[in-house]
Amino acid sequence: MPDNSAVGIEGLSISYLRRGRPLRVIEDLDLSIRPGEAYGLVGESGCGKSTVAMALMRYLPQNAVVDSGRIMFAGEDLLQADEATLRRWRGSRMAMVYQDPASALNPSMRVGAQIAEVYRQHLEMDKTAAFEEAGAMLEKVRITDPGKVLRRYPHQLSGGQQQRVMIAMALSTDPELLVLDEPTTGLDATVEAEVLDLVEQLRSDFDTSILFISHNLAVVGRVCERVGVLYAGRLIEEGPSEELLRLPRHPYTLGLLRCVPRRGMRKDVLRLEPIPGSLPPLGADLPGCVYAPRCPIARERCHVEPPPPYDTGDGRISRCHYHDEVPTIPPGEQQATPPSPPTDGAVLLRVEDLTKSYETSGASVQAVDGVSLEVRQGEVFGLVGESGSGKTSLAKCLSGLVDASAGDVTLEGFKLSVREHRRNVELRRKVQMIFQNPDTSLNPRHSVRRILGRALRLLAGIKGRREQEGRMQALASSVRLEPRHLQVHPSALSGGLKQRVAIARAFAGEPALVLCDEPVSALDVSVQAAILNLLLDVQTDREVSYLFISHDLNIVRYLADSIGVMYLGQLVDVGPAGAVFEPPHHPYTEALLSAMTTLEDLDDPRPHVKLGGAMPSPSDPPSGCRFHTRCPRFLGDVCREEAPPWQQDVEGHQYRCHIPPGELRELQRATEGPSNERRVAAPRLPEENGKQ
Repeated sequence: MPDNSAVGIEGLSISYLRRGRPLRVIEDLDLSIRPGEAYGLVGESGCGKSTVAMALMRYLPQNAVVDSGRIMFAGEDLLQADEATLRRWRGSRMAMVYQDPASALNPSMRVGAQIAEVYRQHLEMDKTAAFEEAGAMLEKVRITDPGKVLRRYPHQLSGGQQQRVMIAMALSTDPELLVLDEPTTGLDATVEAEVLDLVEQLRSDFDTSILFISHNLAVVGRVCERVGVLYAGRLIEEGPSEELLRLPRHPYTLGLLRCVPRRGMRKDVLRLEPIPGSLPPLGADLPGCVYAPRCPIARERCHVEPPPPYDTGDGRISRCHYHDEVPTIPPGEQQATPPSPPTDGAVLLRVEDLTKSYETSGASVQAVDGVSLEVRQGEVFGLVGESGSGKTSLAKCLSGLVDASAGDVTLEGFKLSVREHRRNVELRRKVQMIFQNPDTSLNPRHSVRRILGRALRLLAGIKGRREQEGRMQALASSVRLEPRHLQVHPSALSGGLKQRVAIARAFAGEPALVLCDEPVSALDVSVQAAILNLLLDVQTDREVSYLFISHDLNIVRYLADSIGVMYLGQLVDVGPAGAVFEPPHHPYTEALLSAMTTLEDLDDPRPHVKLGGAMPSPSDPPSGCRFHTRCPRFLGDVCREEAPPWQQDVEGHQYRCHIPPGELRELQRATEGPSNERRVAAPRLPEENGKQ
């Protein structure tokens, strides 16, 4: 451990006991974090990132065994510290922010009581002083109206507000070490940008060392000075974030970078390149390089001789025997064969003035308010907007999972009843849905075979065992599921495999329209790339249309042919993807686009349009333009008092705003600067660097 380190991990090896057998999850890990430094730890799910975080906090599960190593903090080995010391240090000198704040906050306690408890426990404040400090801390993390938030329960806050509360609790005692485990996964682009701004500002104010765990490489590149890449429990590459992400020296790091849609990248130009294969199982005997089975440049030496940490210069290390060759690895074949763009087709789905209202606590909440849109045959229609904008409510109304309050929905020229129970089997078959979390949509008591068999029986009407088996095998093959996967229950599958089962089930009845509600938001970049390629392949093979909901604008820009932007239950911007991503667009779209975090921003940062305050409550929407309370282009009384008209830009593109296209185009181009979305020249790729 270097003398100037705030945290030093030395030779750490950890195993999990399963049925009495030790399975190694962390292998001889050396890692240090300097005072005031943000250190990023990246890698696929299952590579050991969260185990490292839990070891730092001494929160390892009971079946975990530390086989060797030390974790040095403040001159002491945390692995040898007694429980009294740990209780004193947790929350006061070291703190952690979890991926899901909703599950980390106590649902039965008000927010103020939870934050105040930290001050009372660690700083021995009285109740009054603790509540005053809690309110002041909420102001520091930029929560609007902290007095009201203190009196609310966690479920009454948005996801971004919950995460800010978690950060407020973590920083309330000015800790020396802050562990952030996927703190922005699942957050909207605007909320993610605000949380990242907050982390950067608070780190400057508190001079706290940070371990930032994420699978989002662009986010890590923005926040962290140094990055470590973890694979199968081994640190295989480490170095300054900007150099490592621009010019990786390990094939795995390069593979992760190639999984991510880059700025301006489109499905009809380049195909995403997932990493082939999967992580080795825990406890696997790998005598050589752990990445060799998946590596494009592996040789015989790699399979028998574990690579040492080679010094590649400038404070960087790489566990690759052939690290000098990494920048010249050419793209895979699938990038040379992009999918064909969908042809213009007839209107498949037409939605007119769709409304969905809920009654809650005596108030009427309009989740969807007069939405009209069209989805054409073979088209991917992307739907974006912050949480609470009404995207999922709209999708559920279209699928029939909930009854719409009013409006007309037409599919293939036939009117769909807004009441689900009035739809016949044929109409139900034609509209299917893929959910964000397959764990909650797949029956855990059924095998994959039974799940798909039931879908084939109910949706496709196939009841004969032999015919059903043949169709099931073909269906599984179409989503790259192997025969062995049919025999197991969902709990035995990875997140990516579970989502493949969900996709297969949705396509069992040959649907015409598939509603995809955040289908890849919780997946690693490699699995995400594979699922997106799979969705495109199945779409091409079956000529199906997608309504694709996502908060990741990079994915929507890559995938969608048309885009709709929702805000507070209304559609505010709609048109061809290229037109929506170029000025003029609705000021809300402008803010969403500016909040996108991409790898290209390391070289070419873009201005960030910051929105004032949080989204208003849908039970009490603002008068006039619903966006006027947060709009960076606010004009005054006209926005406050009058509902904005639809402005027509190029053919097929329209947005809801008082500012006409010509004027808005000039305003937005002036503030975009050199990073205008229209500049879509290929970014500087690692393989190009190596050829210069």
